[in-house]
Amino acid sequence: MVAVCECLWQANSQLVMIWLLSQRRTYMADNSTRFVSRLTRDTLALVLAGGRGSRLKQLTDWRAKPGVPFGGKFRIIDFPLSNCVNSGIRRIGVLTQYKAHSLMRHIQQGWGFMRGELGEFVELLPASQRTEQGWYTGTADAVYQNVDILRNHGPEYVLILAGDHIYKMDYGDMIAEHVAQGADMTIGCLEVPLEEAKAFGVMSIDVNRRIVAFDEKPEDPKPMPGRSDSALASMGIYVFNAAFLYEQLIKDADMPNSTHDFGHDIIPSLIKKYKVLAFPYKDVQGNDPGYWRDVGTIDAFWSANLE
Repeated sequence: MVAVCECLWQANSQLVMIWLLSQRRTYMADNSTRFVSRLTRDTLALVLAGGRGSRLKQLTDWRAKPGVPFGGKFRIIDFPLSNCVNSGIRRIGVLTQYKAHSLMRHIQQGWGFMRGELGEFVELLPASQRTEQGWYTGTADAVYQNVDILRNHGPEYVLILAGDHIYKMDYGDMIAEHVAQGADMTIGCLEVPLEEAKAFGVMSIDVNRRIVAFDEKPEDPKPMPGRSDSALASMGIYVFNAAFLYEQLIKDADMPNSTHDFGHDIIPSLIKKYKVLAFPYKDVQGNDPGYWRDVGTIDAFWSANLE
């Protein structure tokens, strides 16, 4: 299976450039106010792209999981990046760490069409050991170590994304819902089969979609009410009010027993005191469940490439 998957790495460089140029033309044509709202202009996206992806075995021996080729001409990280651009979010930071060279080269060569004179960018943020410890100790720590950069950019909202999922989503809808509901934090979620829920953060919500319980990668996932075969899982997509995020990250950094992870530490503590809402993921063209794949294993990666 690994040998077959490795064949997918033989992406045709000419096709890659053709696709990127077409993306640029589409982007330039669609660069209008109907694609960029005040909310998305005031949002900065952070893509967490430092994961090892150890379950992908040889596929990540020499590169980070978000940098693994997918579908012949893409990289996995192209999906959240294109979602950002198509949602009108044109200020994007990519946090890298593990074996990041090919990922950084891909972003520099393929995502350099943003218009810097308009304040647009895709900025690479490699682990810089800003604290005394070495690598990032968790997802929250990765963001915390870049808080000074976030503050310099001055966003009103921060959108935090996993860099290793395959899906299409308009983040603008999620941000608008977050603001309309007066939430402190909003989490993208979707239903998953109960037997697969152990790999995700599992939540329970009330009738107003307020999260009342959250368990990261539980051994015994709790099913949804009336749905004994399904659980409500986090997609690893978070919207924060920026000032609130900074405050919570600083608090978490001072806690010696914390693992400094959003799923294990930040979210469970926030739901007790603050308004944390769930945002159900839907297809961009309707109300049906959208296409979303976690390609964290060889089998899942192979199956998604064939779909």
